[in-house]
Formats: sequence, structure tokens, C-alpha cells
Amino acid sequence: MALKHATPMLDELEKGPWPSFVSDVKRLAAKGNLMCEDWLGLMELSFKEKEGHWKHGGIVGVFGYGGGVIGRYCDRPDLFPNVAHFHTMRVNQPASKYYNSDVLRKICDLWDAKGSGLTNMHGSTGDIVLLGTTTDQLEPIFYELTHDLKMDLGGSGSNLRSPEGCLGMSRCEWACINTQDIIYDLTQEFQDALHRPMFPYKFKFKSSGCPMDCVAAIARADCSIIGTWRDDIRIDQEAVKGYVGGEIVPHGGAGGPRKDFDIKAEVIDLCPTKCMAFDGKTLKIENSDCVRCMHCIRVMPRALRPGVDTGATILLGAKAPILEGAQLSSVVIPFIKMESPYTEFKEFVEKLWDYWMENGKNRERLGELIQRQGLRELLKAVELEPDPRMVNTPRYNPYIFYDPEKVPGGWEHDATEYRKRHQA
Repeated sequence: MALKHATPMLDELEKGPWPSFVSDVKRLAAKGNLMCEDWLGLMELSFKEKEGHWKHGGIVGVFGYGGGVIGRYCDRPDLFPNVAHFHTMRVNQPASKYYNSDVLRKICDLWDAKGSGLTNMHGSTGDIVLLGTTTDQLEPIFYELTHDLKMDLGGSGSNLRSPEGCLGMSRCEWACINTQDIIYDLTQEFQDALHRPMFPYKFKFKSSGCPMDCVAAIARADCSIIGTWRDDIRIDQEAVKGYVGGEIVPHGGAGGPRKDFDIKAEVIDLCPTKCMAFDGKTLKIENSDCVRCMHCIRVMPRALRPGVDTGATILLGAKAPILEGAQLSSVVIPFIKMESPYTEFKEFVEKLWDYWMENGKNRERLGELIQRQGLRELLKAVELEPDPRMVNTPRYNPYIFYDPEKVPGGWEHDATEYRKRHQA
């Protein structure tokens, strides 16, 4: 079937060795999908005029919810009537994104019948993103999602976004916390915050089972829950000798067999705190200096494993550039036992949200509020004591102050001892 809109500029995106979304949309348009056909024409016009032709034409949604639907309207319905409405719906993904094929088929069938057929698996927050439907179809789609598929809409707007976690203990040998249970529990607990916008701006929970942080929570989440341990790294000295002697391939076998493994160059010298040493027979780790980067565990997974006293580190404030530049998370709770029903963590979250809602400006993420007011104000609000692990350079951060009466010898003595220890 010939397409009615010429798209010479979009066609350029199909060239080269990479898969192209343009080809996917054309495939649907060629089957008689009028929304996809007009979508191609509208995007070509945007490329030609160097101007976006989508607009927010008012708030749309489903009854009782303030989030989950992102209203999209075209400002040229005279030229492209089939995308005059092109609303996006976000569907809250199951914990760790576990589906069966039957559910995926039903979602696709539903969207083919009542939407454009275009989906995004998944959005950066984790949601299934259903791209393009009309206002009159929102309620029927929502009914089928909740009643037939037992799924719910995700977050959008100034509310809690859909919590997201890694595969955790279901697939990963390094997981220190049950990310699936944590994400499911938080999703159920904070339903009101998820569906009814009440925050200054968006808020994201993300949980990774270990410091490898496979969901990039530390770079993207307002609140990161990162699995960790507080005892010693477990060492199998015989396996260490196996790696050194070439009997075991490092990096889990990546790259194939090799006999040139250099434990000093590839592990010891790359430790960020220099807390490791190998005398040719025994690997030693000064665990009090370990920052849980897990590089050594990645390289020698059969010789090293996380400790057994596990919990989580809580970090706050990551985001992409919006009002300010991109920010990474800051540690606020170095260690917390994350065990169901997570009462201690939830109480912390309630204090955190109270502080943010009282002090945050419109469209100001939590990290920007912390940057504006200082970490000290946050710690007072959530009733936490300052800890050197909360800052990049202990004793030098202007937001953290120590009471000389509580520090033996005063601040200067404490800083001098710190420098002596690390210079030694």
C-alpha cells in the first residue's frame, strides 16, 4: 500500500546498519493504520520546518486519576486529522519487568484495536508506554487494562513515578536485597502519591540489588535504594590462586581463555581506596576502607562475594538536566536493613516528602532543593545525624558542621588525624 505522505527527511533515518523506528511506523502505516500514516506526515513537517507540531491542549485522563495519561494534540489537524489527538498512556510495569507472552499479546491486541499500535518497551522510568490514542478511547482502554489484564496506569506529572527495580534475587547472585518485593511493596503503599499529583515535581524510586546499580538509580532516581553489605567481603583463597594461575578465566569468562591475568594490574591497582594486597599466596582486604565498588568481585566472581550482613544504602537527589544541570545522588543513609514491611524506610520517606512539599518550588526536583538549601537542612528535616560518608570529602564540605565539644580534640585535631591515616 502506497503512503500518502512523502517523507524524504524521515527516510534518511532508515539508512545505515541500525534498526529504525521510522521503518516500524511505515510497516504499520502500510497495513492501513491511518494514525501512523498521518504521524509520518506530521513528523516530516516538523523536520522540514524545524518546529515541533505537538502541543498540550488541556488535561486529559481517566476518572479518579490525575496521572498516567499524557495529553498530546497536533496543531495542524487540518493536514493530519488522524493525529488530532495522540495521547500517551503509561502502564505500570511488573516488578523487574517480568511478563509472560500471553500478557504481551493482550496488551498489543488492545492497543492495535484502540490506539495507534505504537509502543515503547520501556520508558526510562520503566513503564510500558502506549503511544497515540484519542480522548474517547481512554476510559475503555483503562477498563480493559485494570479488569482484564489486572494492570494499572503508571505515574505522570508532579507525582510519584512508577517505582523500578533490577532483577534482584530472581536472577542475580550478587543481589543483597529483594528488589522485587521492595518495588512491589512501595508501589502498593504509595498508590495515592502515584495516581494523584501532589508534589512540586516528579519523584522516582529505583532499587538495585547491589552496588553494580543495573537500573542506573544513582544517576536517575530522586531516591535510590542500593543493596550493599556491612561485614567483610567473602574470599575463597583457592579460587584466587586459580585466577592467578590461569585455571579460572576472569570477568566470568568474557573474552575466552587467557593465561596472562595480572591480579596486581587488573584488581589491586584499580581499587579506588587501595584497600587490597596480594603477597603471591593470600589476598588481603582492609574492609574498613572498602567502598563497595565491586570491581574486584566483577573480575573474580568465583573468588570474591559480597558479605552476608546485607541491607541497603539510601541516596537522594539524582536527575537529568531540567532547571539545573544533571546531578548524581548523595548518600543520606549509609546502611539500613531493608526487610519487609520496610517500616523504617517508609517513615523516612514520609519525613522526606513533608520537607520537599513544604520547601520545594514549582517544578523543583528534590536534588535541586538540596542543592539550594544545603544538605544540612535536609538532614535536620529527616532527623538524621551527619556522617562523613554523606559527603565527597569528609571535614571539608561546607554543609556539614561538627560540634568541637563532641569531637575529642576539636575539629582541627580530627582533620589532622584523618589526613595522617590516609597519608600513611
